[in-house]
Amino acid sequence: MNPQSLRFSRKDSSDFFTTTRKRVNTYFEENNIKKTGNFGMYFKTLVMFAIYFTPFVIILMSIVPNWANILLYFVMGLGLSGIGLSIMHDANHGAYFKSKTLNNIMGYSINIVGGSSFTWKVQHNILHHTYTNIYEMDEDIHDKPFLRLSPYGKYKKYHKFQHWYAMFLYSLGTLSWVTVKDFRQLKEYNASGMTEQSGHYPKQQTIILIISKILYFSYTLLLPLLFGVTWWVVLLGFLIMHLVAGVLITTIFQLAHVVEGPEHHEPHPTGTMENTWAVHQLKTTANFAKYNPVISWFVGGLNYQIEHHLFPHICHVHYKKISSIVKETALEYDLPYYENKWFLTAVISHLKVLKEFGKSPVPSLA
Repeated sequence: MNPQSLRFSRKDSSDFFTTTRKRVNTYFEENNIKKTGNFGMYFKTLVMFAIYFTPFVIILMSIVPNWANILLYFVMGLGLSGIGLSIMHDANHGAYFKSKTLNNIMGYSINIVGGSSFTWKVQHNILHHTYTNIYEMDEDIHDKPFLRLSPYGKYKKYHKFQHWYAMFLYSLGTLSWVTVKDFRQLKEYNASGMTEQSGHYPKQQTIILIISKILYFSYTLLLPLLFGVTWWVVLLGFLIMHLVAGVLITTIFQLAHVVEGPEHHEPHPTGTMENTWAVHQLKTTANFAKYNPVISWFVGGLNYQIEHHLFPHICHVHYKKISSIVKETALEYDLPYYENKWFLTAVISHLKVLKEFGKSPVPSLA
């Protein structure tokens, strides 16, 4: 189904989202707080870029042994994850700065670490945030090689083992993005007309993508070689960096929607989903580890996914404060508010759902 042909119900007899939005706006107004980033966000940006680039500079200086360089690439993987989860994510949602121009500039931080700001916006902002957990609409739960992330996905016999091998495949996530996925997605978006519909030009985005990739692979692979770093250290380190980032980033996003509780759907045959968009977000999203300050800081508030999906244009540094407003309002209107208290329980819940989706037939989860 064409994304533009699917709609959400406009019948919100409870006025849940109207009430929630009013209460959240009141919080910001009464406390004289802007919804975008603050000093804490700016400081985090510096830290994340330092975690990524400082080890890289040390590697180029060739002042430590090879085994230490491998460890430095591991640290770079943490920095890459932090930039993706905490920095570019808010910027590409328009939540980092009030200025659209500054958000676009900071959003290109994903290009610096090998991705594509444009394809990410289409997949994440348009398809995932609009059609969350709707099979064939939300690319995050599309059929993947060896993975079935929706009960409506095509079943293969090997899926019964997916809860055992999923984490390994997750670790390949960013490697896939920087080498293949961005090109495949851009080709699809150009062919379907989504590139132009989003106000961009296919040729321009193709050129930007190619140049970005050339610059990325030049500084991550060629530059260390030019500085005399041993070739196998560069290749192994590059691989380790992406394995670390891949498993962290992919797992964090899976814990929000592919866990026990959140619903999965197919496009409604009438072309209009049963619920309003806001109620749909509540029913398909879960939080985790809300009270763990280290996780909350590192993952850019993406453990507050319910708040993020309802208010994607609010910077994540505010999610902790508004989460109580959202939860109280949801419960007041007798709507679900899914959450796992601990990170580990969320991971276990995710693996249980993968195991369930590995069965055929799969019990209805919608």
